[in-house]
Amino acid sequence: MSKNVGPAIEKDQKATPSRSTLERVTVNLTPRSSRALEEAVEITGDTKTDTINRALQVYSYLERVLQNGGNIYVQEAGQTDQERLRFF
Repeated sequence: MSKNVGPAIEKDQKATPSRSTLERVTVNLTPRSSRALEEAVEITGDTKTDTINRALQVYSYLERVLQNGGNIYVQEAGQTDQERLRFF
């Protein structure tokens, strides 16, 4: 996964009475990322906003584990072997 978000990022912070301060960003998605977002929305039934928020939280956690010297393993359903997850 690339850490490069893209050349165009807009920030616009708005507060709403029912929520804490929100940050609005505009991100240019690659075709691959756009397809991944659509797939995740279809799988979860969540909105694009909720899916992106969750993805960023998971990515942040995984990066923190790796930066602190930890390892992350995944195991596909029906498989016995675990595969080490790596970000490039």
